[in-house]
Amino acid sequence: MAIGNEQVAERALLRPLYEDDYFPDHLLDKGRAILLRLCERIETEQPADLAALYALTRGVLEAEFEAAGSEFETVAREEIGEEFWFIATAYGFADADAEELIAARDW
Repeated sequence: MAIGNEQVAERALLRPLYEDDYFPDHLLDKGRAILLRLCERIETEQPADLAALYALTRGVLEAEFEAAGSEFETVAREEIGEEFWFIATAYGFADADAEELIAARDW
C-alpha cells in the first residue's frame, strides 16, 4: 500500500539516524518499514480519537527488538519518539501526547 498522506510520503523517516554511522542502515531500514506499516494502519483503520491512535502505537517496535535481543540508546529512542509524534500530527492528531504514543515501549 502506498502512503496517501503527503507529509508522511515526503518525509525521510529516521534521517538523523541514517546520517550517523553508528546505526546500521539495514536496521534503520527495518525500523522505517515498521513506521510506514503504522502509517498504513492509520490510513486503513482511521482511528477516531487519541485512544484509538494510542492503541495502534502500542507494541509497534517491542517484538522486533525482543527478537533481535537488542535495545535502543538515548539518541535513537528520542528520534523514534519524534517520528511517532510527527506521524500522529501528520494524521491530524496535533494534540497527541508524545510520551503517550510510546508509553508501552520497552526500549
